[in-house]
Amino acid sequence: MSTNLTAVLDHIDADFDHSLERLFKLLRIKSISADPAFAGDCKAAADYLAGDIASLGVKAEVRPTGGHPAIVAKPNGKADGARPHVLFYGHYDVQPVDPVELWHSPPFEPVVTDHADGRKIIVARGAQDDKGQLMTFVEACRAWVAVTGSLPVDVTFLIEGEEEVGSKHLVSFLENNRNDLKADFALVCDTSMWDPNTPAITTALRGLVYDEVRITAANRDLHSGLFGGAAQNPIRVLTRILGGLHDDNGRVTIPGFYDGVKDLPPDILAQWKALDFTPESFLKPIGLSLPAGEKDRLLIEQVFSRPTCDINGIFGGYTAEGSKTVIASHATAKISFRLVGGQDPDKIRAAFRDFVKARVPKDCRADFIDHSGAPAVSLDWNMKPLAAAKRALTEEWGREAQLIGSGGSIPVVGDFKRVLGLDSVLVGFGLDDDNIHSPNEKYDLKSFQKGIRSWARILAALAESPKA
Repeated sequence: MSTNLTAVLDHIDADFDHSLERLFKLLRIKSISADPAFAGDCKAAADYLAGDIASLGVKAEVRPTGGHPAIVAKPNGKADGARPHVLFYGHYDVQPVDPVELWHSPPFEPVVTDHADGRKIIVARGAQDDKGQLMTFVEACRAWVAVTGSLPVDVTFLIEGEEEVGSKHLVSFLENNRNDLKADFALVCDTSMWDPNTPAITTALRGLVYDEVRITAANRDLHSGLFGGAAQNPIRVLTRILGGLHDDNGRVTIPGFYDGVKDLPPDILAQWKALDFTPESFLKPIGLSLPAGEKDRLLIEQVFSRPTCDINGIFGGYTAEGSKTVIASHATAKISFRLVGGQDPDKIRAAFRDFVKARVPKDCRADFIDHSGAPAVSLDWNMKPLAAAKRALTEEWGREAQLIGSGGSIPVVGDFKRVLGLDSVLVGFGLDDDNIHSPNEKYDLKSFQKGIRSWARILAALAESPKA
C-alpha cells in the first residue's frame, strides 16, 4: 500500500465526524423530486452539493434540465489524457416520506442510533438512497485532496435530481452535455453489498418491459342474474390468459421469450453457488419458503440472471365493500418483464401482445398501454477498471469482493452506454435492510465510513491500473 494511500485512509478516519456532519447537512434538505412543492428544496440540494464539490478543486455548476437541476463538476484545466478519467454518477433527490407516522424520528432530522442487533445506523430519508452513497465518493475525494493536494485520477461529477421519478430529462441532458461528460468509464454508487461484511460489484442489471392490457367485452356492466352464463366475462378471459403465462415448471410460455438468453459462464456460476443464497436467508424474512421461478435454476439465478414475468396489478368489476352482482364490461392488468442480456424489449412487448391477442375470444377486444422499457446491461467481467475495483474492495473489507447481478434496473447505466459510449463500474454499500423508499430508511455507519475508505482505495487502484 502506497504511503499516500495510507495517509489518506488515516485522514478519513480522523475526519470522520466532519464527514458525518456534512452528510447530515445534505440529509436535512427535503429534496423530494416527485412533489412540486419541494422544487425549491431540490434546487437547494443541488446548490449545496455544487458548493461542496467545488471545494475539491473542480469547477462545479448547477445546470438546468427540463425538471430539477443537475450538477456537472469538471477538473479545473484540461484533463490529463495519460490518466484514467472517470465520470461519477449519483442523485440527490429522494422519495416521499409517507406514511410519516411510521417513522421513529422525523425523516429530515438525521440521527445516529442503534439497530436492534447493535449496529450503529444513520436514520433519515436519503440516508442510503442516494445521499449517503454519493457522499462516500465525495468524502474519499476530499481526503485525497486534503492529503496530496489533488485527485489520483481525473474525475467528472454528474449528480442528478430526478432519479426517483424516472430520470425523465436525463437522456436529453446527456445528449446536450456530451462534450462535458467525456470519460473513459463511469462509476455509479447506487447499489449494495452482498452482506454487511462482504463487498460487491454489480456486473449485470436486468432490463424492463412494463405493459398494461385491458380486455373489453360488453358495452356496459351487466347484471349477473340476467346475463350470467350467456355474456362473456372479461375478468374470466383476462385471468385465463394471465394464468397461461407460466408453465408448471415456472418457465414463461410466450413464444420466443427466451431467444438470446445465455447461461452464466461456468466460473461465475460456481462463484454464485458458493455464496449459499438460500430460501432460508432470502425468502424466510418475507414470510415465504419456496422459490417460485424456474425449477431447474438456482434461486440466485432466478433473482439475478434469468428473465421474469410478473403480474403487478389486476382490477375490474366491483371492488368496494359489500357485494354487487355485476359482470364487468372490462378488466385490466399491469404486467412487467425483467429482461437479461440478449433480449430485445420491443420484441418481448410484441410477443406478449401477440400472446394475448391470440387468446381473446371473438366478443372481446384487447387494448394495450406501453409504460416503459429498457434493455438489460451486462458488463465484461474482465474489464480492467472492474478488476482494479475488486482488488481495492477486497483489501478494505478483508473478504473477496463478489461479482453479482441485480434483479432490478438502473436505467442510467444503459443511458451512459448508449449516449456516451461508457461502461460503468457499479459499487455501493447499501444493505437489504436499509428500508429505502420506506419509513425509517437507514444507512449503516460502517457502510458510510468503510464506503469512504473503499472509494479512496479504488481511486488509488484505478490510478495504478493500465488505462482501459
